[in-house]
Amino acid sequence: MSSTRPPLVLSAATLISNFDRFSAAPMLVLIAFGMQVPLASAVGAASGYFLAYGLMQPVWGMLSDRFGRIVVMRGTLLGAAVAGIASALAPNLVALVIARAIAGGCMGAIVPSSLTYVGDTVSPELRQGALSDLMAASALGTAMATAVGGVLASFLDWRVVFAIPAVCAVLCAALIGRLPEPERAQVGGVRKHLTTVLTNRWALLVFGLVFVEGAVLLGILTFLPSALVHRGVDVAVAGLAAATYGIGVWVFSRVVKALGRRLAVWQLIAIGGSSMAAGYLVVALRTDIAAVVVTALLLGGGWSFMHSSLQTWATSVVPEARGLAMALFASALFLGSATAAAAAGPFAENGSYALLFGTAATVAVPLLITAAACHRHYRSRTSPA
Repeated sequence: MSSTRPPLVLSAATLISNFDRFSAAPMLVLIAFGMQVPLASAVGAASGYFLAYGLMQPVWGMLSDRFGRIVVMRGTLLGAAVAGIASALAPNLVALVIARAIAGGCMGAIVPSSLTYVGDTVSPELRQGALSDLMAASALGTAMATAVGGVLASFLDWRVVFAIPAVCAVLCAALIGRLPEPERAQVGGVRKHLTTVLTNRWALLVFGLVFVEGAVLLGILTFLPSALVHRGVDVAVAGLAAATYGIGVWVFSRVVKALGRRLAVWQLIAIGGSSMAAGYLVVALRTDIAAVVVTALLLGGGWSFMHSSLQTWATSVVPEARGLAMALFASALFLGSATAAAAAGPFAENGSYALLFGTAATVAVPLLITAAACHRHYRSRTSPA
């Protein structure tokens, strides 16, 4: 790979995956109203997606290690397209939750496979910069989901929002087949493959850290638009306010790329965790449009600094089984977000948003301390003298 930038089609696939993943958040109130179900029940359309997204990660990781990154991404993009159309046509909440779960399970292959592709083709010293470019594409998809998705759902129909990434996924599946398949290590049996990763204590540590990060950031982020709607703000406006998260990720990912060679990784992690804690503290104290915009920007910074660092760490801990390691990394992230989203549903139903966001701010502090200290120790143990 002559460039440190990921292939454009990988960035496009990542964008589509993130759009599909975050599109439900600004529409939960509309889905609940349209299907005449409680908001806590409608949250299942988001938490079911996250759960399937997380659970399928190890499967796609092992398949990509054995059969190739490109083969897996093409097949899952087509599967996600079918599930997206089914989501748009769902006659009731049960059908919608099932369709969203299938879509999540298929889309779950895209981001980790893209990250693994970069890990396979970019040298370690340049890898965080390339991963930051993928993160920028992810940010754009997130911003489009919360902004454009909310507007389309408000002025047209929420079903249209599920159809858009389905159509785009078909086009992307056709284009991604033109990428060359990178070389990868030979894979043994499934048991040996799993054992290689699951007996590596550094890998297990990173998985645990990203589980908590997913719960704190992605799981609770889902409720920023509904917190504004609870205060009487229009759904489209609430979606636009929360969409600044994607802008924050895009802007701060550029900053991370610039600072990546100047600061130690543990310092980047500390900056990201501090930004997350500060963001949730703002919206816990005051829930209005301005506060949500500030919080969303700070959470974008938290994701850019902390998550890109954990991501780069994960690509290095088990290089001989990188596909599975990255899949389990992503699995832990979204299992954490699904757990938090499901647990927070009743609090959102009761309007207890201050408690919800205050808890997230509190948990972010020990997360950043633990992650920064552990990475510093990891570098001292693995770097050559």
